[in-house]
Amino acid sequence: MAVIRASDIGTFLYCHRAWWYRMQGVESENQAELAAGSEAHRLHGRAVLAANLSRTAGYVLLLIALVFLIYSATSVLSD
Repeated sequence: MAVIRASDIGTFLYCHRAWWYRMQGVESENQAELAAGSEAHRLHGRAVLAANLSRTAGYVLLLIALVFLIYSATSVLSD
């Protein structure tokens, strides 16, 4: 019994002939383009991770600033 993977379904839906070649073990002729696409996806993933980390750092700094603001406001009122 063969295992059907999601990538197989995606390849079949995109191009029946590409799926057939893949099942026959035929390598794609555009290896350079595939490698460039993989590299572009890797770089994009790193950029998204950096953006998420920056946003999280911004929220942490905002929270710290609010805590100091509340502390300052309450210490002035208690004097």
